[in-house]
Amino acid sequence: MPNYQVPAFLAELLHARSPSGYESEAQAVFDRHVKPAADTYTGDALGNRIATLNPKGDPTLMLAGHMDELGLIITYINKDGFIYFNTIGGHDRTVISGRRVLIQTAQGPVKGVTGKRAIHLMDDGDRKKVPEIHDIWIDIGARSKAGALERVSIGDAATYDHELELINGSIGTARAFDNKVGAYIVGETLIRLAREKKKLAAKVVSVATAQEEIGVRGATTSAYLADPHIAVAVDVGHATDHPDCDNRKYGETKLGGGPIICRGANINPKIYDRLLGAAKKLKIPYQLEADPRPTGTDARAIQVARGGIATGLISVPLRYMHTPSEVVDLEDVERCVKLLVEFAKGLEKGDYAHW
Repeated sequence: MPNYQVPAFLAELLHARSPSGYESEAQAVFDRHVKPAADTYTGDALGNRIATLNPKGDPTLMLAGHMDELGLIITYINKDGFIYFNTIGGHDRTVISGRRVLIQTAQGPVKGVTGKRAIHLMDDGDRKKVPEIHDIWIDIGARSKAGALERVSIGDAATYDHELELINGSIGTARAFDNKVGAYIVGETLIRLAREKKKLAAKVVSVATAQEEIGVRGATTSAYLADPHIAVAVDVGHATDHPDCDNRKYGETKLGGGPIICRGANINPKIYDRLLGAAKKLKIPYQLEADPRPTGTDARAIQVARGGIATGLISVPLRYMHTPSEVVDLEDVERCVKLLVEFAKGLEKGDYAHW
């Protein structure tokens, strides 16, 4: 697919910089693309974006994909203008140093570089150590603390300066496929359902959730607000088709293999069966993942909201999660949209997937 075109909605979400608690750029993209298709549309106190289609429908289906990403937060500036930070979300400390970053400030973005002592200036023991966060800094070219504070503030957030690129056909790399693809999928599903001529039985609530990376916080509140009977969370999952990944430990999933459908304690078995049935009906490839405990996704919060919600989880296969250059096959993203459209259309009045 040499001329693969990335959908504008997805490309804009991937460009938006939205660490947990700083989601405003992603919110604006979701507003621009999803709000016109929704019957009702709102935000809330945590920054979630909640779009509703067919508000009098039954059952209520919630689709959730988080729009936040990893980031850095400025905590201290020394007398020479070097900036120290803490991490937002789960970073691999081995890949933070030597990166270009963009700091979001009240005056606009400020460019910087993450620095650490050069290897030439280390002894053998230092070279073997993974640097602690307080041993890494951001250099914005300031000459003093006062000079730095003219441009940035304590509490400003930063992201890696890595943008979307296609590297082979529909296979792309970006700093935050996790989980801009999930937010795109739930928003695009609502947009396509709104275009369908067929009357939906279900009320569909698509939520771009906030603050997943620091504890599924947006999903916790939005699930309470949406009060669904049925929910499907959409996130990324580990593609285990690369070197140094033991399938005996992590299962077998691959890039381009289609949506990953989860099974386990976090998943309602009837919802799993219907997601599987929708994939088979559409004749799209799919993969299975087994998880014996609450998953590390919005599904863990949604399942136990209020009196309990019949919850499923689908994931987009992704390599190199939580690094600045995650890799996804965008055809898998499109397959997830088609799967959810079919799943939503198949729901019938009064069917709440109790078992």
